Amino acid sequence: MNDIWGYRPAARYTAGTDLTGYQVDAIDGHVGKVDDATDDVGSAFIVVNCKPWLFGKHVMLPAGTVTLVDHSQETIRVALTKDQIKNAPGYDRDAHRDDTGYRTTLGSYYGSR
Repeated sequence: MNDIWGYRPAARYTAGTDLTGYQVDAIDGHVGKVDDATDDVGSAFIVVNCKPWLFGKHVMLPAGTVTLVDHSQETIRVALTKDQIKNAPGYDRDAHRDDTGYRTTLGSYYGSR
């Protein structure tokens, strides 16, 4: 993925859209719902609440992992498997939302996929 922190044109994301509450589907099934999202240039992401699938776990997914945003169905598809998401570094809003070191770690994790 060339720009892990930006939405791909093919994903059909519309800038400024509130993605909160959208369902998130991995390649192999449902993983949760969007709790937070940003479309800031160079640092866009979604935060997925993975409960009840992964009790209490939240993950930050760089916008570059998004393959499709279906606004009519309020669904987001990502180019990751459930195992890749399950094994991703956990997310804590207070500690990680603006942490560049955490984003570097995530970029390495998801960029190698």
